[in-house]
Amino acid sequence: MTVSVQEIDLLHEVAARFSREAQRADVREYGSGNINKTYLVTPEGEVEAPFLLQRLNTVVFQQPELVMQNIGAITRHLDAQCASVGRRWEVPHVLLTNDGADHVRTPDGAYWRALRFIGRSRTVDVVRDPELAREVGFALGTFHALLSEHPPEGLADTLPGFHIAPAYLAHYDEVARGAVKPDSPEVDWCARFVAENRHWVPVLEQAREQGLLRLRPIHGDPKVNNILFDETTGQAIGMVDLDTVKPGLVQYDIGDCLRSSCNPHGEETDDWRAVHFDPVLGKAVLEGYLEVARGFFAPADFDYIPESARLIAFELGLRFFTDHLAGDVYFKVARPGQNLARALVQFRLAESIDAHFDELKAIV
Repeated sequence: MTVSVQEIDLLHEVAARFSREAQRADVREYGSGNINKTYLVTPEGEVEAPFLLQRLNTVVFQQPELVMQNIGAITRHLDAQCASVGRRWEVPHVLLTNDGADHVRTPDGAYWRALRFIGRSRTVDVVRDPELAREVGFALGTFHALLSEHPPEGLADTLPGFHIAPAYLAHYDEVARGAVKPDSPEVDWCARFVAENRHWVPVLEQAREQGLLRLRPIHGDPKVNNILFDETTGQAIGMVDLDTVKPGLVQYDIGDCLRSSCNPHGEETDDWRAVHFDPVLGKAVLEGYLEVARGFFAPADFDYIPESARLIAFELGLRFFTDHLAGDVYFKVARPGQNLARALVQFRLAESIDAHFDELKAIV
């Protein structure tokens, strides 16, 4: 997408803090993230490489300095471990300003940062073949394995309550009590689905409280389009969007990865009733993941993988549905009703995962 004329001057001014050639750069909106706003800056000369300029959503990330602190710690640790991967593996480094800072604050209070653009790469939004699914699993497994020795207490909790499903359910109950629900069969279906399946919600947190699962560094948002693939070989080469890195349960990451990569219809489909979980893709994801991650797994870590896939689809659907009822205050939307459409997709996917639950357990 081309950036509007009104934004160009500000973007060039901010980009110039990171690049001496940015005043003559091409700046275009980049990616499809739901939280931050991202631009690709391509300097006119040949001295400086393209880079990503991002405006952090400080409503979501209320302590952006802790986000940057986590990213710095994680990328330094990953840099020291990359050689052990045995193939191309890239780290999205933070770029410093011309005076050595890792961010820029503009007079309107916006928080900007720049990241190295990783070339010869591509992302995908939908996975439809097992070979690609296996690479998705390999990417997340590699990320977890490289960070398995990093102490989780060395990371700040930048999103308190993130992926704590009981808290999302409590927030939904509060919003739903006060919301004026439109007369809509889709809204009614979502509300009924939540009522019938809310018993899924506490399973992972209960396991953590019982000492069956333990905190580790997690990505926090390992959906398929946060994985980079080599544009020639198709192999996974890294994970991006590290803002959500924090201490957590790796099961949240595994569940999110399965949720996003085993739905051949994708997350923004209009045909929500056709959405389904593909166990063939699920098997490939888990093969790729456990090839590199099984070494740090305890027996209970395996046991909760099926639960995590079903829970994360339900959790995300719950968050989308809550935001729709609240008036779209959290997730970016391009049209009215988009969060409701997203919720329908995730709830239908959770329903399908539940139907395949025994099969998923057998795969694990």
